[in-house]
Amino acid sequence: MSGPPPEIDGVTHRYVEVNGTRLHVAEAGEGPAVLMLHGWPQHWWIWRKVIPALAEERRVICPDLRGFGWSEAPNGSYEIQGLADDIIALLDELDLEQVELVGHDWGGYAGFLLCLEAPERFRHYLALGIVHPWFEPPNPSPRALQRAAYQFLLASPGLGEGVLRFLPGFVRLVLRRGAHPDMRWSEEELDCYAKSFQSHDHASASSHVYRSFLTKELPRLRKGHYRSQRLTVPTRILAGEADPVIRGDILGGYEPYADEMSVEIVERCGHFVAEERPDVVIERAQELFGPVGSSG
Repeated sequence: MSGPPPEIDGVTHRYVEVNGTRLHVAEAGEGPAVLMLHGWPQHWWIWRKVIPALAEERRVICPDLRGFGWSEAPNGSYEIQGLADDIIALLDELDLEQVELVGHDWGGYAGFLLCLEAPERFRHYLALGIVHPWFEPPNPSPRALQRAAYQFLLASPGLGEGVLRFLPGFVRLVLRRGAHPDMRWSEEELDCYAKSFQSHDHASASSHVYRSFLTKELPRLRKGHYRSQRLTVPTRILAGEADPVIRGDILGGYEPYADEMSVEIVERCGHFVAEERPDVVIERAQELFGPVGSSG
């Protein structure tokens, strides 16, 4: 992405090489580490309203996932598991044995895969606006297809990439429609995300994320791929009451597969929980993580 990242008081920026790809990492604060993973169509800046409060007592680490923001966007399939693998490598590069975890959207799904794959690396997990790995995809219906139409558009070879590169209004529309009606985006906020897909590589990466999900991960969900695995990391999901895709009625069914997990529906909130209701995210993170002295 051209140009420097937006500035936030107390936030520093650096680049870390993981699995052959240079990832941009924004950091603030000192103390026990909190790793925060963004989703689509965004990057580390989604945490701008949350970082100052958490950084008062903790080291907050906000990477741009491979293919997003100021991280490199190499060729590849962009399966969510690959994004998760990058994060394990990042923790190793940063010499972090264990962290608190927050994830939104695709970063949230990667967070679940991380907690299943390497539970010893994560103390607690706060997931925002995303399904869990035991979610049962609904049978095709006009309503379900309407909700997911943007995913098929983005996943289409050539077309998805072209929409992101040359029709920035599409990203702005997704942000506006995905949020609660009370949410007021500034033009600066909308532009910061829409412009992040102007490069061929980054637009292509996002198209591949959706293509990989629809062709590889969705079939795994339909087959119950993760039902042989158990979530041992204490976890909480926050879902906005006005989220058009991640609705509360589809977030059940996890009980047999998770030791300690709960779902909370957030009022006056759509899909972009950290930006629409940062107060709730901060409060729930502090509740879940506990006092700093107890984090070890």
